Amino acid sequence: MILVERSAHVAAPMEVVWDVVQRAEQLPAWLAGVRAAEVLSGEGFGRRQLVQAGRGSAHEAEVIAYQEPTLIGWRERAKGAGARAEARTEIYVQLTPDEEEGGTIVRLIVVRWPAGPVKAALLRLGLRRVGADLEDSLARLTDLAAVG
Repeated sequence: MILVERSAHVAAPMEVVWDVVQRAEQLPAWLAGVRAAEVLSGEGFGRRQLVQAGRGSAHEAEVIAYQEPTLIGWRERAKGAGARAEARTEIYVQLTPDEEEGGTIVRLIVVRWPAGPVKAALLRLGLRRVGADLEDSLARLTDLAAVG
């Protein structure tokens, strides 16, 4: 298992940030590496969505954590030729009101279970990029939430 997390202050009320992060169609606007996303079925816990990465891969995702307005998390499994069922990624977005400064503390967490030791080694080499992507996502989310 490989875990990367980043957090940032967003100068917007938690309800505004929640409205952005819990809507699948908003993922491309703020989550780095996502080109498109659509809901396949359901809402809230158990919702199924299709997430297309910028590199052309598609992942079917299921919402596995949903506590309005503080937590949403989904599990992605790769689809398509050569996809390995045991490889998966979980992404969590945790929101906490910022009592001191106002606004919201947003914590992004990515947990990956690679398909084998070679993939694990490659993922570890790319940890800096994953962290940079999370930081970019937080900056984009800050801008998007500020617009409201």
